[in-house]
Amino acid sequence: MTKMTKIQDLSKRVVRSWQLYLLFLLPLLFILVFHYGPMYGAQIAFKDFRVNKGIMGSPWVGFKHFTRFLQSYQFVRLLGNTLGISVYSLLAGFPFPIILALSLNTVRYTGFKKTVQMVTYAPHFISTVVMVGIILQVLAPRNGLMNQFIMAFGGESIDILSRPEFFKSIYVWSGVWQSAGYSAIIYLAALSSIDPGLHEAAIMDGATVFQRILHIDFPGILPTAVILLIMNTGHILNVGFEKIFLMQNPLNIRTSEVISTYVYKIGLASPTTNYSYPAAIGLFSSAVGLALLLIVNKMASKLGETSLW
Repeated sequence: MTKMTKIQDLSKRVVRSWQLYLLFLLPLLFILVFHYGPMYGAQIAFKDFRVNKGIMGSPWVGFKHFTRFLQSYQFVRLLGNTLGISVYSLLAGFPFPIILALSLNTVRYTGFKKTVQMVTYAPHFISTVVMVGIILQVLAPRNGLMNQFIMAFGGESIDILSRPEFFKSIYVWSGVWQSAGYSAIIYLAALSSIDPGLHEAAIMDGATVFQRILHIDFPGILPTAVILLIMNTGHILNVGFEKIFLMQNPLNIRTSEVISTYVYKIGLASPTTNYSYPAAIGLFSSAVGLALLLIVNKMASKLGETSLW
């Protein structure tokens, strides 16, 4: 088939299904404009960007800003806090949706199952600002529910949010509570695709509920879990900015300052705005995330033959 023939066939398919291509065009334009378009500005990480000179007129400085960040006294603390929160969130939050989905899948009483699903995924729709407000109210040193409970048993009030050692746990476990139910929907969808005949055969062979979960359900959702784990690994340095920023205070800043909040403070909140330096830090985080994504994806494809590509 010649090149001209291929072009003609493609044109015929486009004309025949123009409605589908029109629908496809809208998300394609969104991705090009809002995801690929801004990548043009990433070059300011390699320049001493000046607004009055523009991107093209600003002088190239190479890896100057990357070197400045890597040699900064803040680097080790920022990287440690960011990785600490990310890895903690991954280890604590990744198993819970799987456990919840497997548990709900074994429930036969439809009313109870739907009620639990609604109660567990409803917190996902709470905005970050409201969520932080709830945390502040629950952990308030005087009238907070947590301290009221402690004092009811003869304990003393604790200003938990001012204790740096508690920040990571508060952030992570409140996130688990908020997102576990919603994340479980993906695994419930994967469980629904498992052949019921496998369970029927296992029941005939005398398998218990736990054995069926272990040998049928869990292997059935394992590919989905691996894909989600790979995707989460790619965002390991992109800790949620809004929630951490709203929970920060001068007393817990030692463990709550992460790369995203630091970039905001030196890039937008600083009186001497320097766009090149925070752009370099953001590009560094994206490069590390991409490298981790490629490494974990390669490992997953070799170990379990399940990967993104």
